[in-house]
Amino acid sequence: MDKLQFAVKVEDGRKGDPSVGPVYRNPLAEQSFPPVDSQFKTTWDVFRCAVEKYPNNRMLGWRELENGTWGPYVWKTYKSVYQEVLHVANAFRASGFQPGCKVGIYGSNCPQWIVAMEACNAQSLICVPLYDTLGAGAVNFILEHAEVDIVFVQDKKVKQLLDPDCTHTKRLKAIVCFTSMEDNEKEMAESIGIKTFSWNDFLDMGSKHPSELQTPEPTDICTIMYTSGTNGDPKGVVLTHENATTNINGVDLFMEQFEDKMTEDDVYLSFLPLAHILDRMIEEYFFRKGASVGFFHGDINALRDDMMELKPTFLAGVPRVLERIYEGVLKGLEELNPRRRKIFDILYNYKLRWLKAGYKQKDASPFADMLAFSKIKNKLGGRIRLIVSGGAPLSPEVEEFLRVTSCAFVLQGYGLTETCGLATVAFPDEMCMVGTVGSPFVYTELRLEEVPDMGYDPLAYPPRGEICVRGKAPFAGYYKNPELTNEVMTDGWFHTGDIGEILPNGALKIIDRKKHLIKLSQGEYVALEHLEKLYAITPIVEDIWVYGDSFKPSLVAVVVVNHDHAERWAHKNGHKATLFELCKLSQLQDYILSELKSTAERNKLRGFETIKRVILEAETFEGEKGFLTPTMKKKRDRLLNYYKVEIELLYKNLGGNKS
Repeated sequence: MDKLQFAVKVEDGRKGDPSVGPVYRNPLAEQSFPPVDSQFKTTWDVFRCAVEKYPNNRMLGWRELENGTWGPYVWKTYKSVYQEVLHVANAFRASGFQPGCKVGIYGSNCPQWIVAMEACNAQSLICVPLYDTLGAGAVNFILEHAEVDIVFVQDKKVKQLLDPDCTHTKRLKAIVCFTSMEDNEKEMAESIGIKTFSWNDFLDMGSKHPSELQTPEPTDICTIMYTSGTNGDPKGVVLTHENATTNINGVDLFMEQFEDKMTEDDVYLSFLPLAHILDRMIEEYFFRKGASVGFFHGDINALRDDMMELKPTFLAGVPRVLERIYEGVLKGLEELNPRRRKIFDILYNYKLRWLKAGYKQKDASPFADMLAFSKIKNKLGGRIRLIVSGGAPLSPEVEEFLRVTSCAFVLQGYGLTETCGLATVAFPDEMCMVGTVGSPFVYTELRLEEVPDMGYDPLAYPPRGEICVRGKAPFAGYYKNPELTNEVMTDGWFHTGDIGEILPNGALKIIDRKKHLIKLSQGEYVALEHLEKLYAITPIVEDIWVYGDSFKPSLVAVVVVNHDHAERWAHKNGHKATLFELCKLSQLQDYILSELKSTAERNKLRGFETIKRVILEAETFEGEKGFLTPTMKKKRDRLLNYYKVEIELLYKNLGGNKS
């Protein structure tokens, strides 16, 4: 059994078809996975125990609009939230909803979202988050596919739910609004046989019909969380209560290793969608600790205002959010006079040197923190202790900068909905982990598998391959899709589709994507080959290669221009030139971008799926450059190498990381 700095090898790799690399675990699981806390078998146990232990602690906070401005945070205690949860749980029973029924929740993060979720846990109902960013028709698809019976909905989302295109809304038995519905919306819903309730009406019904709770077993389904699929339809990831509580227990054990402990006084700013696994599991862990969760007021662009008001101690974000913080600090530095900027640079490099020497964040340079970096911390509310990045890779440049200047621990984690959040996590105060996603999580085994077509070999040096994970509590599969479940699960190993590299210290670095389903820097999945098929129907496009970078929020493309359509455009616009010369014209680039945008709109693509810049090519991808396989598939790595310089220029013209 080989012990690396941050991981333990528990099984050797072996050659085969495909070859697989060694199996690694977290050092805390060197001999076997640690036992889980028997008190917390379900997420209902987690919440109920927190209420008993911390009844008067602040649990859920939000801001109300007062005379056109957002007021201070208002709080509900664990005890008061518990009372609301019981009322909603009783209303479920009074309305005839039995264990196993599917409950949709559709709206921005808010106390009602959590109350509805916990009420599902209380009565063994299955929570099914609904959200728009999976694409046009996703909500309609999920309602039917998951067989949703009742939906809790934000007032702003009622219109989408009752849209005639959302044909499966008619299967619902009831709609409960987070606040209250307009009269015309009630009439529309009731005309198709759906009962409607305001939030207070539903609570009132529950208060008048007390009943016994039908609490779940560990193996019962807790949630069906839908995530992006490669064929256009979302896939429903089935997670049990055991999945969730194993994750929570693992975070507890991991955090116990460090000097700085999480306490009931910690405060989390919730702005990542609760429909995503990252925010959901963070909030579950905060409830385990009796800590506080404050919700953003709904405008991601005004997040700093919420931070200054809430003064959180913990912040989790996708890279794009942290990049905005980084860009904001850089902009402020540009406004400094040369002397002060030089002082900042000296202090930055001084603290960085001590961090790399192994000093803890708080000890590396208290003088530099006091003189320069405390001002940056104050812009994040003044109390930040931990910043976690997830959802897509964070660039080493941004991670290092925030580690030095935020006066907080900054680290990356890696996981998917299928892993119920964490599969790996980095260690605080370890600068050698910058640019990595850390080592295996407490209850996870990890190995790499060979990908011959892409040249990745887990037995070579450096070891690279598809990241496969196996956990103490594997996910229960994709809902009503055994074929896809069998495709990604082999002998208990979940194939993530991500390509990773194991570093000598045991940390994992994400370097590629197997199926070209990438995440942009804001954490949204994009299926590149699927988009290429859609964009290729644009008349002036002969062929197209779409490229996305996980450190950028936008897509760019190389377009092979259709000769005939380009000639017609040239004649109409008074240009006499060869196709090669036409491809250099900015006017033709603008025209093709507008045509691609029209194609995107016709196919109801999302904003982050639109092409922002193009390189025009007169020659096809066929030929001596070797851009295509014998079966006419694009060799994406070769295309990238060939166009790399031009692509970098496109992103530079887009404004670095800005869309």
